[in-house]
Amino acid sequence: MTKTTIDMNADLGESFGHYKIGDDTAMLDIVTSANVACGFHGGDPEVMAQTFQIAREKNVAVGAHPGYPDLWGFGRRLIPFSPEETERLIAYQIGAAQAMATYAGHPIAYVKTHGALGNLTERDADVANAVLNAMQAVDPSLALVAGAFGELERLGRERGMTVYTEIFADRAYTEDGHLVSRKEPGAVLHDVDFVSERVIRMVKAGAIETRSGKMLPTQMDTICVHGDNAESVAIARTVRARLEDAGIALKAFI
Repeated sequence: MTKTTIDMNADLGESFGHYKIGDDTAMLDIVTSANVACGFHGGDPEVMAQTFQIAREKNVAVGAHPGYPDLWGFGRRLIPFSPEETERLIAYQIGAAQAMATYAGHPIAYVKTHGALGNLTERDADVANAVLNAMQAVDPSLALVAGAFGELERLGRERGMTVYTEIFADRAYTEDGHLVSRKEPGAVLHDVDFVSERVIRMVKAGAIETRSGKMLPTQMDTICVHGDNAESVAIARTVRARLEDAGIALKAFI
């Protein structure tokens, strides 16, 4: 069955103090959902409050985007926390996001993990369960956004949680449907036309396209365009336009 609507999300609110990352205001004119950093890999109370407020004004759904406490490495370095420590790290960040979002009058509706932590949840069931334990302990009503073919997605569904499956517009995929490591060349895609054309192929096929061109069928509810790349706004704008040209409207999954 051909898709008629899909969500587009972006990782936003990742600036910190005087350090500006991405063009959140422009991205919030394009996307339908915003994953807001919770202060550990990026974000601070001022940035969070502002991001949630602008999202509310633009009618963009919001979620918490927790990661490792790694401002220097932007949350993209693996830190060996135990599952129990990870559980509390997630709970802490969800709480921060809930407080600042409620303060801004635009409560969060979901959780999406960031960076190295998110990558680990794809393959490590213990870490995935730690994330789910934290979510269910803090607020069982929160939905989960998780990458296709990962442990987090599988275990969330097994628990009966509301799960939205994510594909990435600007990241390359391995032959088993996981993200290519950022340590490898070509892991992040920058060509606007290539990215937008690939997204159309994937959405129409209902499948992830790997580096070799193989298509892996999967549920897909939302498309992520990262907010911290130089091409982010152009990619998001072009992907949205080409989806709409193909008769696929953008609509928040929440």
